[in-house]
Amino acid sequence: MSLDANTLLAIIGMALATYLTRIAGLWLLRLANVGGRARSAMDALPPAVLMAVIAPTVLATGLAETLAAGITVMAAFRLPLLVSVATGVASVVGLRMLIG
Repeated sequence: MSLDANTLLAIIGMALATYLTRIAGLWLLRLANVGGRARSAMDALPPAVLMAVIAPTVLATGLAETLAAGITVMAAFRLPLLVSVATGVASVVGLRMLIG
């Protein structure tokens, strides 16, 4: 396996763009006075984005994935994040083997 120079430049460029976007957001937020409803809205953004990414997969792929998502949600209420993720992975693998 070899690494092409263009591929390496693309990876570095994407990493730099991601880093600069995060730093710029933190820098701009430091200058703003955020409180009350705006703070609540910003606190709700990460779960909303996560659900926007996960929901299509859960609802459009199959029964095994939908059931595994439910199992993972139940595990997340009681277990640490890493254990919940491992439970989700194991449950989707097991359910795919059982259901197909």
